[in-house]
Amino acid sequence: MAFLFYRIMRKRNNAYLVIILVLVFSISCRSNHYDVDISDIEANVSIKRLEKDLFTINPGEIPAALPELKVKYGDFLQLFSYVINTGDVNDSSFIDFLVRFCTDKLNNEVYNVAVKSFPDMSDTEDKLSKAFRYYKYYFPGKTIPGVFTCISGFNNSVITGDSVLGIGIDRYLGADCAYYTRLGIYKYLSDRMTPSNIVPDCIYAWGASEWDYTVIGYKADNVLTWMIHEGKLKYYQRCMLPDVPDDILFGFTPEQAKFCNNNEDQMWQYLLEHDLLFVTDQLVIKKLTGEAPFTTYFTDESPGRAAVWIGFRIVESYMMKNPDITLESLMKETNIQNVLEKARYSPK
Repeated sequence: MAFLFYRIMRKRNNAYLVIILVLVFSISCRSNHYDVDISDIEANVSIKRLEKDLFTINPGEIPAALPELKVKYGDFLQLFSYVINTGDVNDSSFIDFLVRFCTDKLNNEVYNVAVKSFPDMSDTEDKLSKAFRYYKYYFPGKTIPGVFTCISGFNNSVITGDSVLGIGIDRYLGADCAYYTRLGIYKYLSDRMTPSNIVPDCIYAWGASEWDYTVIGYKADNVLTWMIHEGKLKYYQRCMLPDVPDDILFGFTPEQAKFCNNNEDQMWQYLLEHDLLFVTDQLVIKKLTGEAPFTTYFTDESPGRAAVWIGFRIVESYMMKNPDITLESLMKETNIQNVLEKARYSPK
């Protein structure tokens, strides 16, 4: 009897060992999929800090300093002006608006808090440099943007333009920042307004501007198209940031990430059984792919944008099962049905 028990236990242990090895192999394969050699690629990001130039100068000297600011900050100065609603930088009224912005009591208070939080941007520079090394690996013909910081009046986290990437550092002062509570920013959003989200947000925003949904030319505007489009952006983001944890990349809490992993098949089946994939109603699209505390179709335990996570999983399957397809080709792909078919998506 003891011998029989030993044999049963040994078989169980062997089964557990096989399961563990399969899991390790699966994780290893997924990790290796994003493991590319960037050792010979250079990309040095140097961040220019507009807020320091604006808030450390004597307000009376701003008019005289404007020509130099235009040269140093180029197109970003105009983008910044639009964000803070001070108009065209070449209009005669711009100086007065800019001086008011720089002498506003609250703006100065926020600037002091921001400078304490970000005395320098070296860590962000290093992380962005590494991310853009991956960018140059996948897109050797594309230009790396100039990167700037500013105080945006809490308007924008990331500002993008032609070869320009701006960071509103007042939107990354920490989840418990009192300003966010006073502004009525929802907690599920302020939870992600932390320094660790700067680089992921920058990379996502840059991709969203390079492959804009309204410009790319999809044949249909429905739930599936949005899922795959956002899934493509998340896949691109993962390729640029292979070491960033999924919870940061997707903006999930650990519990929400666990929900997605445990309920992937159920969520996909729900979309199929309720004929939601080809719905064109913008409200439905927003509920499934837009920012929210949770996805209403998948219970309040789910994260917002849960359908985007499924879109990413479809795109990831598509790329893993079709290794001849480049990331550049993926980002340009407009045939959503082709992506779905070739992905042979089979949720766990």
